[in-house]
Amino acid sequence: MLEYRYDTQLLIEGEDLSEDAIIDYFTQNFKGDCLLAVGDEELIKIHYHTNEPWKVLEYCRTLGEIYDIVVEDMDRQARGLKG
Repeated sequence: MLEYRYDTQLLIEGEDLSEDAIIDYFTQNFKGDCLLAVGDEELIKIHYHTNEPWKVLEYCRTLGEIYDIVVEDMDRQARGLKG
């Protein structure tokens, strides 16, 4: 079984977004791995493996509008099932 089950991806559209601040918040508040937070002050792409994707979504929503949300169950995928 995978340590972190859910591949969580989304876009955040907002103002004065900071990759560094987002990365710091994730590392201090969420358990997970494979974090990517890439973009600019108005649009950030998030990719993160976690067991609690709803917490990631709740936090990201405080930063701006979130969309293109994908949460895939990597454990199911590893077993050949739809994620």
